Amino acid sequence: MIKFIFIFLMTVTSAMAQMDFCTKELETYPVQAGGREKPLYVLANETVRFMTGSDKIGELSATEAFCKLSLKAFGMPLELPVAIKVDHVEVRKLLGLSEDQTSIPVNELEAKSGLLTEEMAQLKENNSYKKELSKVEQRLNTYRAIINARAWIVPLKKDDKIEFVSIGEFLTQSRVESAQGKGSNPVSYLFAEAKADYLAAKGDKYLLELKYYKWNLFVWALLSSLLSIILFVVMKNKIPGFIFAGLTIVMEIVAMTIRVMISGRAPITNMYETVMFSGFGALVIACFIYFMRRDLMFILAGLACNVLGLMMMKFANGMLDEGISPLVPVLRDNFWLSTHVSTIILSYAGLALSWLLANVLLIKSRFGNVSSQEYRYQVDLIYTCIKVGVVLLAAGIILGGVWADYSWGRFWGWDPKETWSLIVLLIYMAILHGKYTSWITPKRFVPMVAGAFMSVMMAWFGVNYILASGLHSYGFSEGGAIFLGSFFLIQTVILIIGSLKISKEA
Repeated sequence: MIKFIFIFLMTVTSAMAQMDFCTKELETYPVQAGGREKPLYVLANETVRFMTGSDKIGELSATEAFCKLSLKAFGMPLELPVAIKVDHVEVRKLLGLSEDQTSIPVNELEAKSGLLTEEMAQLKENNSYKKELSKVEQRLNTYRAIINARAWIVPLKKDDKIEFVSIGEFLTQSRVESAQGKGSNPVSYLFAEAKADYLAAKGDKYLLELKYYKWNLFVWALLSSLLSIILFVVMKNKIPGFIFAGLTIVMEIVAMTIRVMISGRAPITNMYETVMFSGFGALVIACFIYFMRRDLMFILAGLACNVLGLMMMKFANGMLDEGISPLVPVLRDNFWLSTHVSTIILSYAGLALSWLLANVLLIKSRFGNVSSQEYRYQVDLIYTCIKVGVVLLAAGIILGGVWADYSWGRFWGWDPKETWSLIVLLIYMAILHGKYTSWITPKRFVPMVAGAFMSVMMAWFGVNYILASGLHSYGFSEGGAIFLGSFFLIQTVILIIGSLKISKEA
């Protein structure tokens, strides 16, 4: 606990009454978290979103709320309506919440925190229920760290060097007293002075992350992709569509480049980044194939895949975490990270193009009239996408084996991620060879391609969200099982509906 005498508390309280210290101007303040330096805006938003699932607490922004909660450690009489997020239905029941209540007031959770500890102690299996209990406890501990002034680490100049200390060590009685009379608020003066010292010593490179979050380039890329699709469909002149497609690619390149500059690594280290890179990769691959085949369908499919990826990044916040976190040691080799993982994700992008085209053709042939010539032409387009995806997937698996030998001393270990990647490769190679030898007819080829992508989703998402085991555990995420189950269900329904048309024509 941080100890302060009453004089200090009265001094700070009086200063706060004269001028509110916790304003949005603090968004640019440098802090240290997760092993690196970042703006307070980023730390506050990530922390508040983790605790509550929202970017605000009441009417306060994340930055303002984070600041006010931190000042509770100094005796500030502040009470904010903080509600801790609870995702699992069984955990809600344990805490006395109804099924439609997705959060619990922090004061109530504090009173029931013993239930979490007792319940976790009784559970031997590390299932989703136990993981959610642990996650709720982590959220509560995060709140405790904030109100005890342990979550806000600020710069302080010592012996001509910048060190980072907790706000409790920063706002000592002697330092606040020495700042009396220097400005209208001694606390504001101390923070401004520390920030000036930091900027003089290290510059403002850390503010690049603030720009990254403020600019929302991926949201603009989503709008640009949608507009490009609309322009391609409704206009005879395709130039405007190409302009916005090109603008989408440029914005995503800029956004990913900034992310790389912030993190110092390739943007493919967690589920959020793989979804980001796959959508971008699908659009780039589609453009590449378009220049060879000159068929606009590739561009439309690439844009559609990109839209799906960008929408997941924007709206699947509970499943994908956009935060930039420290890497485990095995992932710190940027050469292998940039080659193996990016190749695998690009292969998924190529196969996603084939999946989208196959489903479109299934639905179109079921509810519309597709001539035999057009059907075979569309099959040829799908076949082209699969060939690109299979080549990239095979290359990615080989590169992964080399990296595994370098990192773990063996080329192959039947790890779940490795096994499912091999299953995907074998499935698509069987489809390719069956199509080439005419063992698989065009009418059977399309539903097989559409269904085969479920194996990709299992290798990509299923291993992380359902199996959650193996040496690739550094990429695991919680949640997402409902998303994956919904995808499998919808795809199965489409296959059944499409097969009805095929059986009538067979």
